[in-house]
Amino acid sequence: MKIICIGRNYAEHAKELNNPLPKVPVFFLKPDTCLIQKNQPFFYPDFSNDIHYETEIVVRINKLGKHIQKKFAHTYYSEIGIGIDFTARDLQQKCKENGLPWEISKAFDNAAPISKFLNIENFKDVQNINFHLDINGKTVQIGNTKDMIFSIDDIIEYVSQFITLRIGDLIFTGTPSGVGAVKIGDQLHAFIENDSMLKVDIK
Repeated sequence: MKIICIGRNYAEHAKELNNPLPKVPVFFLKPDTCLIQKNQPFFYPDFSNDIHYETEIVVRINKLGKHIQKKFAHTYYSEIGIGIDFTARDLQQKCKENGLPWEISKAFDNAAPISKFLNIENFKDVQNINFHLDINGKTVQIGNTKDMIFSIDDIIEYVSQFITLRIGDLIFTGTPSGVGAVKIGDQLHAFIENDSMLKVDIK
């Protein structure tokens, strides 16, 4: 199982980090050691002083595929969830400044808490789903999948040109604007529509 993350897929988020808008999907990988499941806590690592949350709709792949055409992409998933792409922003910035890859800031242990999954039949349109994140009871990030630069099907078509998708693979589809830092003692609470999906305590 692999975790494929899409970067800069919401225009307002790209702007808040002063990044140009991509012409094709930008993706990177996280290993399965990033996963936190069943509302387990996140322990703040000692190698960073600036861990940020990025709340994202997550798609779980349900069959093997490569070179998938967009018109068939919807048949490769039947469930979505919500996840947090934790980012060591200080490490990421140093890597960017030196022209280096920045997996160190994204792929560290426990950097991908993930919720349970919901059948997409629960939704009229997967490209019109509201989601949000609360920290300590205050809403800090709001998104809707209609604002993606590249749709879920666009992402599947593009990524599968380069990487074979396998059953159980996860695609983090990008984060809207409103990212920010977490601190020890925070509780993160993520929702799809009004359904409570994920809680993460920062310890």
